[in-house]
Amino acid sequence: MPACLLLTLVLSRETRRVGSEGAPRLAPALTLKVAMQTPEPEEGEEEEDRTPLLLRESQPIGKPAPICCSARLSLAIWAFFGFFLLYALRVNLSVALVDMVEPNASLTKNTTSNMCPEHSAIPVVPRNTTGKKYAWDADTQGWILGSFFYGYIITQIPGGYLARKFGGKLLLGFGILCTAVFTLFTPLAADLGVGFLIAVRALEGLGEGVTFPAMHAMWSSWAPPLERSKLLSISYAGAQLGTVVSLPLSGLICFYMDWIYVFYIFGALGVLWFLFWIGMVSDTPETHKRISHTEKEYILSSLTDQLSTQKNVPWEAMLTSLPLWAIVVAHFSYNWTFYTLLTLLPTYMKEILRFDVQENGFLSALPYFGCWICIILSGQFADYLREKQNMSTVCVRKTFTLIGMIGPAVFLVAAGFIGCNYELAVAFVTISTTLGGFSTSGYSINHLDIAPSYAGILLGITNSFATIPGMVGPLVAKSLTHSNTVGEWQVVFYIAGAINLLGALFFALFSSGEVQDWALNGYHLHKN
Repeated sequence: MPACLLLTLVLSRETRRVGSEGAPRLAPALTLKVAMQTPEPEEGEEEEDRTPLLLRESQPIGKPAPICCSARLSLAIWAFFGFFLLYALRVNLSVALVDMVEPNASLTKNTTSNMCPEHSAIPVVPRNTTGKKYAWDADTQGWILGSFFYGYIITQIPGGYLARKFGGKLLLGFGILCTAVFTLFTPLAADLGVGFLIAVRALEGLGEGVTFPAMHAMWSSWAPPLERSKLLSISYAGAQLGTVVSLPLSGLICFYMDWIYVFYIFGALGVLWFLFWIGMVSDTPETHKRISHTEKEYILSSLTDQLSTQKNVPWEAMLTSLPLWAIVVAHFSYNWTFYTLLTLLPTYMKEILRFDVQENGFLSALPYFGCWICIILSGQFADYLREKQNMSTVCVRKTFTLIGMIGPAVFLVAAGFIGCNYELAVAFVTISTTLGGFSTSGYSINHLDIAPSYAGILLGITNSFATIPGMVGPLVAKSLTHSNTVGEWQVVFYIAGAINLLGALFFALFSSGEVQDWALNGYHLHKN
């Protein structure tokens, strides 16, 4: 890290003098190095600015527009509520499933002697016990929880491509609307049979699969480089808060009403959000009706020389880019732990720690509340380090990724080795998930650093690989926990921790913080 800080300070000093046309005057040695790496344009070709990202960010930009009450902050807030509902729609089944399944249907044999003692001292009888129960074993539950991701993985890359070509506003909006509508059909599908429920969950995944690539594509046009961590952390923090609210609220709904209302309430809210989203946001600053001239000029000038105007996507160069694969590996590794907890934490709370459905929802939400706080604060801190402390982009991304992946691995493994200590188990899982929030300002937004013009497509690629843990993780965990013993769950946590550690190290070795050659106009000119 000291080396990264030193490099950043040296580069910033060399770019303080600005020529008459606004281009930075480099020191002779640095100018020679850049010149040696840049092919001379042929006659008739437009010369491309291939200055490293850190230097380009030092160029004069439009008058800074305060973020408070701005159009870009409004976009972040509406996106926040969108991802809030998106994750509420995704995770509510994890709690509802606990109430949908007949008691002990998930166990293949009597293992009471191997489990922790009942946590609740006084049994509480729910006011409503009319909800239908299903005799689904552990394997069936694993397929139900994982079926969402079979649809989710299909629309990742197409979502990024369509968002770049047509804009992300409608794509993201209809993606959440589709998820909400199929959520409303979940109780009916469960009554019709397991196959119908799996199909409906897969269709929800199809709709939700376009949302993150579409959001990344929108931010490539809206987020100034030095505000990326801040704006993206606000918008994506909605996912964590949606989990925080959905888990306990779903438990309360199951407790006092009926599990079917879990899907009706959140589905209706998703439809309502869609109506506001369509009327309040725009794909780009140029098409926004209420943006101030100062803010529009500030955003557009800050993105000069970072966006490619080429229509063709450089697929070959993109797919052979090592910095992209660094994000892929980190994204896959982080999601293995994230999805394991997201889908199975309520089961762990019930079968191992023996909390009832009401306590289960609140305690399962606690880790994600910590993560939500961490995402918001770490996003502010990351931009502070880049703007005020001159820390390079790559140093910030690597540091936050290492904290956000190694920290969770350590505490998750520790949680599996403390037996039936309820307080420590909940505390360690909470700390593990909270520290994961740092990664949002690490690998999670690195797509915008290395290729702003193709950020939606890149996220589609990385999220396609990162969806595999959502498909495989619940099945692996369920196959390892047939008897629901503490020892079996230790293996689940150990595997997740090891994968997290390997992903963090790979990202630290091969990631980048600069716009890649293939993401610039000049790459296309020289290729042609």
